Amino acid sequence: MSERIGFIGLGDLGSPMAINLLESGYALTVYNRTQIKTELLQQRGATVVSAPIEVIESGGVIISVLWDAEVVESVVTSPGFLERLGSGGVHISMCTCLPAAAKRLAELHARHGCTYVEAPVFGRHEAAVARKLWMPVAGSQSAKDRIRPLLVAMGAQGVFDFGEEIGAATMVKIVGNFLLISATRFLTEALRLIDVTGGDMQAVVDMLTQTLFPSPIYQSYGNRIAERQPTFSQSNIPKKDLGLFEAIAQQHQVASPMAKTILSLL
Repeated sequence: MSERIGFIGLGDLGSPMAINLLESGYALTVYNRTQIKTELLQQRGATVVSAPIEVIESGGVIISVLWDAEVVESVVTSPGFLERLGSGGVHISMCTCLPAAAKRLAELHARHGCTYVEAPVFGRHEAAVARKLWMPVAGSQSAKDRIRPLLVAMGAQGVFDFGEEIGAATMVKIVGNFLLISATRFLTEALRLIDVTGGDMQAVVDMLTQTLFPSPIYQSYGNRIAERQPTFSQSNIPKKDLGLFEAIAQQHQVASPMAKTILSLL
């Protein structure tokens, strides 16, 4: 595969996805703010650079796995970044942000002849390693056709196309995370009660996920809670993403009592 891909953001998800690309035969140029996180990629053959603009090949493809729209915008508005990406260039952004922010980022790219595609990710670090991620995607059809093999190479077991309107895939991610966070809170409360009353949490999870709740989320997070492992509810992600959900609900005057309640608990 002759095309060299630029990759920005080597965190908990970014690092295994970048490794998957290398293992799939892609040449990578990578940047991460914390340089120590680039060492493993360099050992596996990636070219490491010291500034985001250096990952770009004119008209090429860059991937960013960054925390939020503000961080993405700070990168793409840095001097010369979008000019260098230029006509025909594609930026795959995997951050979770407000749809309005995603649209603003898409407009910034369009002014320079390049294309912004949103492809937020469902899945933890281990799912990325196992290539079992799920990715909703939205943006220009020609750009999506071009980058679909990259999404699969990064570890997507399924890519779901939500059309050309930027913001559509982001909404899927926000709603999906609201459901994930809610399910995790419910599981935690239910299993805590089993635990304090002397019950066997694992046996309860096994029974319920084979009968009433045969869902990957209940199975996965139920097992983690029963094994007393941390879930992503202990990270900063729930507060951030529920905040996005609540902001959109308020904007559209939709009641969101569950989101409010969980946010208050956080």
